[in-house]
Amino acid sequence: MDSSVGDNAKAVRKSKVEKKILRKQLKASHTLLKHEGISTAALPTKSLVVANGGLGNGVSREELSGALKEVGEVEALVMPPYKPHAFVTYRSEESAQKAYINLNGQTLQCEENSVTLYLCYVDSVAHEEEASVPLPDGLVLVEDFVSPEEEALLLAAVDWSSTNDGVTGLPKECVPVLDRCKKNGYISFMPDQLTVNQYESGQGIPPHVDTHSAFEDTILSLSLGAKIVMEFRHPDGRVVAVVLPGRSLLVMKGESRYLWTHGITPRKFDMMPACNPRFSAQMPDRTHSDLTLCKRGTRTSFTFRKIRHEPCHCAFPSACDSQGAPSAPSPPPPTLPCCHADAACLEEEYVHRVYDAIASHFSSTRHSPWPRVCHFLSSFPPGIVLADVGCGNGKYLGVNPEMIAVGCDRSSALVQICAERGFHAFVSDALSVPLRTASCDACISIAVIHHFSTQERRLAAVKELVRLLKPGGRALIYVWAFEQEHNKQKSKYLKDQNKEHHGKHSPSKNISEDGQEPHERIHTSGDLEDNLRPVDTNRDVSKVTDGKLSVHTNRTAFNTQDVLVPWHLKGGKKQGEEQTGNGSKKENIKEKSKKSSSNSCSVFTTDPNLSSGSRPDATHNATSKSSASGSTPNPASTLKSESESSPAPVFHRYYHVFQQGELEQLCGQVAGVKVQSSYHDQGNWCVILEKD
Repeated sequence: MDSSVGDNAKAVRKSKVEKKILRKQLKASHTLLKHEGISTAALPTKSLVVANGGLGNGVSREELSGALKEVGEVEALVMPPYKPHAFVTYRSEESAQKAYINLNGQTLQCEENSVTLYLCYVDSVAHEEEASVPLPDGLVLVEDFVSPEEEALLLAAVDWSSTNDGVTGLPKECVPVLDRCKKNGYISFMPDQLTVNQYESGQGIPPHVDTHSAFEDTILSLSLGAKIVMEFRHPDGRVVAVVLPGRSLLVMKGESRYLWTHGITPRKFDMMPACNPRFSAQMPDRTHSDLTLCKRGTRTSFTFRKIRHEPCHCAFPSACDSQGAPSAPSPPPPTLPCCHADAACLEEEYVHRVYDAIASHFSSTRHSPWPRVCHFLSSFPPGIVLADVGCGNGKYLGVNPEMIAVGCDRSSALVQICAERGFHAFVSDALSVPLRTASCDACISIAVIHHFSTQERRLAAVKELVRLLKPGGRALIYVWAFEQEHNKQKSKYLKDQNKEHHGKHSPSKNISEDGQEPHERIHTSGDLEDNLRPVDTNRDVSKVTDGKLSVHTNRTAFNTQDVLVPWHLKGGKKQGEEQTGNGSKKENIKEKSKKSSSNSCSVFTTDPNLSSGSRPDATHNATSKSSASGSTPNPASTLKSESESSPAPVFHRYYHVFQQGELEQLCGQVAGVKVQSSYHDQGNWCVILEKD
């Protein structure tokens, strides 16, 4: 090992077998890079692409740069956003060759995980410098607005352990801050409502607009503690990411307050420029030469508002509830699709959108790999290529570290979680995976194909798996079974029914790892459930004769194969959703939510005309019922958010549950493959296929 390679990237002498495996892994990396549009060079150059060394793998610029600089002088390091690779250019070709020899196949130890680096030569590195993007109209960011001493006083003023609901008035520690805001012209009035939220690493808030009818124009947000990235989104699709440093003041007025949504993506690392982290820039689809990862810490926000007592007359009537912004129509009862287009629409509404909405909560319940899937993955020799089609949060991508594992999922939110966990994953439909034919030694499809709503689409999904396999390659498929009781044994999904009836389940642990659904008993409510028909147990289970899909009752036997299965969000709201004060429009109490996976919240108000403890109905916004927080969900979403005191938001996922023998029959229609084995595993039908 070269003496210049230090502790950051561990290099060891390789045996002949290990060198052979490395060659196979490099070949696989070449294949994956081609799908990213990256052409590797056969001869040495000054530039290399570093597979596995990207921001998308949880590798920071500082960590990668440290390893690369140990073997030579680095001229440039480019780390594209959200990608699992980076580009390095050395001052000399000799240094690049040194890096290629010494760092290939070596492990880079990062803060929360370790990755294996694979380096390939490239002829050139093309990247686009980031453009300066203006802040939304009316948005002002003031850095270092409060001193460290004031920050400490403000944080100490919030008693998170207090249960006293008779507290009125803003904390006295806030008065000097608000006086300074008024003196500097950021506000023309003194706020009479304060919401304090505390965010731990990994928490966030969905995009929203504070309800127009609840609060006056200017809203102040003081960030204390750790810095964080907040995203502002315009209805036309523009996105501006703004880093909020600790002790900074954000002033939202006019268009930025009334029209742009603002939110914080729940994650543990934020992407930001390494040189000057206080920036605003459009993050999606841009390539930045100086991006790095910054680990989140605990952030506390003080949000000051003025309660509105008259209707809002803003210049944005399309988003204003006071000016009669149109409400979203109630969705019609879903029906079984009769053509390809209908099937795609059904799956978009009742599969894709749902998983994007519940991704964080869903991921928190999917942490234990199923033993028989692990056994399948462990049966392959080192160095093989695995494709996990429908990988979810990537819980199977790290089961066998000697595999080259790549995953894909239709949900961009779940793919982002994979990237934060250091896994290779990309967004893709399971019917059209952008990998080369016969490029994989193994494929898995776990709990995916049952989400396709027609026989033709389920068959196409199996064919796509077979296409990816090399001759002799094997695929494992799991689908949810209609028969939840097999060989006189109930699945764990049914066994947990008793917990439902006795109310002994915990809302924070509401998923069975062996089953698929929440422990919560279903409570149907809202327009969708009102229009759904009960299932007649005497009819043919293979279809619903009137075409209407029914809502399945969790933890019970199936009565029909095509169903909508409810998902209840933990804690009665979207995970990480902030309470921002609409419910406190007529409150003069301090509220404290239980500290769980969502952020902590306290509300203060000084309005003398408000009666104690009054809780009015939430106001309405342009697209859906507002939560008690006074926030309007992103207009692109039709999903509702409710306050903690309301029933948990319920989302419905489409399933086609398979009857015994149906999966084998489906696979038997695919040419060039045979069913090696099939079995029933805790309420799922499973097959292992082998390609001829």
